[in-house]
Amino acid sequence: MTKAPLWLPAAEALELMQVRPQTLYASVSRGRVRAKPDATDPRRSLYHRDDVQRIAARTRGRRSSETVASEAIQWGEPVLPSAVSTVADGRLWYRGQDACELAQHATLEDIAGLLWESVPPRFAATSSGPAHIDKAATPLQAGLLALAARAATDPPSRGRSRSVLQAEAADVIGTLADALLGPSISPKAVHLHTRLAAAWRRPRAPDVLRRALVLMADHELNASTFAARVTASTGASLAACLLTGLSTLTGPLHGGAAAAVQALMRSVSTLGSEAAVREWLAHDRPLAAFGHPLYPAGDARCAALLEVIELPPAFTELRATGEKLLGDAANIDFALAAMAAVHKLPADAPLMLFALARTVGWTAHVLEQQATGQLIRPRARYTGPDIARRT
Repeated sequence: MTKAPLWLPAAEALELMQVRPQTLYASVSRGRVRAKPDATDPRRSLYHRDDVQRIAARTRGRRSSETVASEAIQWGEPVLPSAVSTVADGRLWYRGQDACELAQHATLEDIAGLLWESVPPRFAATSSGPAHIDKAATPLQAGLLALAARAATDPPSRGRSRSVLQAEAADVIGTLADALLGPSISPKAVHLHTRLAAAWRRPRAPDVLRRALVLMADHELNASTFAARVTASTGASLAACLLTGLSTLTGPLHGGAAAAVQALMRSVSTLGSEAAVREWLAHDRPLAAFGHPLYPAGDARCAALLEVIELPPAFTELRATGEKLLGDAANIDFALAAMAAVHKLPADAPLMLFALARTVGWTAHVLEQQATGQLIRPRARYTGPDIARRT
């Protein structure tokens, strides 16, 4: 009698679980299903049979509406319908257009026009920057303070026309750019990527900055986008929505992940790539540079950005070591850290790029949420002490 294989390819795992691919990948990311690279094709993964069968048995059982609702808000499951962007077939799509192909020629302003369904806006720069910001503040502090100041005074977004909100969004994003970059030093910097290159004094970087901004403009219902949509659903001002998104983005599991890659590179420079990776794994520190549940075959955004970057030897070695030891390809956080190193950008440049780019996506989702007129209000499944019920 032939013994059933311990490790299953994706097709068999999906057939047993009766779920979509992203649900399988989410189960792997949450530690519910063990996975390893396929020895015959490292681009593919195999999934542990026992884990798959356990989840399949649970799925076949009757699930209460409460269980379904509680699982629906966990990472990797659809939460809200959206026409803004999606990840499908290993690619990122902006309103049906391949983001990686758009990155070859489009500007962030072009993407704003596409996602907002408007003419491409201009994110105007002032001559002096926000007057109320302490000049000693870091760029991130300045950005948060600038949005908070507007959030306290700008009118609510609810009940206002789409065209008015689009114009206001361009102005709010301009306010954030002023705060993050300081007053514009180049009157010819019509596009945000040229302004970034001028602010950082990197005349050879505009094209790679343009490409990075386009690739990071949106990524369906990630944590910061969902947070911005929740804020939008209350009718709060656009500035308040973008402030919510930016606050969420700063977390180390989200937009702050590139900083972890930079820290890993400092270990690499001291220990070498393999010793550094092994040390991080030994201390149970996640390697933010590798893997993404939505891109099991490799982060398409990373590949699109690395097309125009000549990797330094240390990054090349880290990439090979990480992919060998983890079985996952490098991701966009790796590419952003590499870009910053190659062009000698400021240490916080990856987060600044991420923040400025993603304001475009947040705005698109705010506009979409406003059109529904619905409040996002999940219920809690109470797990605290027993409640004394009155008879």
